[in-house]
Amino acid sequence: MVDVRRTVRGNTGELAGAGTRVSVDENSTQTGDRGRSVGFRSDRGKVLMSLMLTTGLIAVDATILATAVPSVVKELGEFEQFPWLFSVYLLAQAVSVPIYSKLADTIGRKPIILVGVGLFLLGSVLAGLAWNMTSLIVFRVVQGLGAGATAPMAMTIVGDIYTVAERALVQGYIASVWAVASVVGPALGGIFSQFTSWRWIFLVNIPLCLLAGWALARFYRENVERRHHTIDYLGTGLLTVGLTAVILALLEGGNAWSWLSWQSLTSFGIGIAALVAFVPAERRAAEPVLDLAVVRRPLIMTTTAISLGVGALLIGVTSFVPTYLENALGVVPLISGVAVAALTLGWPLSASMAGRLYLRFGYRTTVLTGSAIAVVGCVALAVSGPYPNPWTVGAVSFVIGFGLGWTAAPSLIAAQASVDWSERGVVTGINVFARSAGSAIGVAVFGAIATNVIAAGRGEHDYATIVTASTWVFAAVALTAALMLLAALRLPRGGVDSTAYATATPTR
Repeated sequence: MVDVRRTVRGNTGELAGAGTRVSVDENSTQTGDRGRSVGFRSDRGKVLMSLMLTTGLIAVDATILATAVPSVVKELGEFEQFPWLFSVYLLAQAVSVPIYSKLADTIGRKPIILVGVGLFLLGSVLAGLAWNMTSLIVFRVVQGLGAGATAPMAMTIVGDIYTVAERALVQGYIASVWAVASVVGPALGGIFSQFTSWRWIFLVNIPLCLLAGWALARFYRENVERRHHTIDYLGTGLLTVGLTAVILALLEGGNAWSWLSWQSLTSFGIGIAALVAFVPAERRAAEPVLDLAVVRRPLIMTTTAISLGVGALLIGVTSFVPTYLENALGVVPLISGVAVAALTLGWPLSASMAGRLYLRFGYRTTVLTGSAIAVVGCVALAVSGPYPNPWTVGAVSFVIGFGLGWTAAPSLIAAQASVDWSERGVVTGINVFARSAGSAIGVAVFGAIATNVIAAGRGEHDYATIVTASTWVFAAVALTAALMLLAALRLPRGGVDSTAYATATPTR
């Protein structure tokens, strides 16, 4: 293995964030023209465009599949397995993020993000050719492994090459990607499943992956300094086994087997045992895949808990709202896609404004405001559950997304600002890992709730049963939002320059 002390190069100079050497065009940073210093015409502009393209892969994928689930089930069957399309993707992403993040702090960001784009491309091609639900689920694992590298690396690179103040402006550019995807993704999912074939929701990723990979290879450059490192094989294996077994138990409990069956108890037992063994293994590792000393920092623990809630809320709405509307009201996928798009439109809209808020009022106030808004939206969704209406669902989804936009980005930036370059990849990875794990656990728990209610009722085609099941899911989503708000209360007070958010000394 090799160690990296990198200099990130743009087209006209050397660029980096805290913890690396910096040499930028002085005219762009010292004249007060902050917008120009982070825009497309700046010396970092082409790198920013490359990162936006890469983010677009994940953004479109996050919104395009949910609206096509009924069409996928109609062709491939096995309705009871459809939650796996989301859970295995999220599980693969969650498990791989800590590994990729550790590698990024050793061999560099660029090779990891390019590997991620390549795996996402391979998974998309295979998923588009899937012949049954099982094969589609397997190929979603490949996509998830790609997303596990792509998403955190894009955010880590942003943290490397932009200061905290500049990131307040960069959020607008990144948010615009999600804004476009929030409209394009669900619309394409509905159009493909209604007028052509659901397979195109995967095949459309091919040109996007090729363009993103080319842009990153062409415009983002790193210089590396090499020295030997050790790989934490034991920790990686224990983390993978532990998370896989626990998520499997959550997903299939009450569905494929009862909660107290030997299968459920065995799966939970293996998962918990592996995660318990993971702790002393990481303490003894020379270079742990997940440094527990970093995780134990109060600020990192708090932002991690917030990310868990964000992931669960996001999947709870985007995965179950389309099925709720299409099965309860019989609306076409395109209409249900528009309702989901409202959430993913509200998110980037507020995220683009979040930077100005946290620079003025601090991270805590911004995150608390966003979390409170999300709680209001989730409670409204649960209350309106017994009365299905696409316009109502779209409106409350927008409110939820608007709240999450003021929650997710500022909490991540607060965590990134508290570390230097050598730990930024790991900290960003912890945040993304928590969001992915929250989504994986969320889809398992919410799916189990829905499945059990449907099994006790008259099946997934009965109006009253679907409405009842969805209402229970939305109530669980509202509870999750309330827990996220409680976690946000633990963020330290003070502005972005306060000692509470100062860069901590690296633990290793």
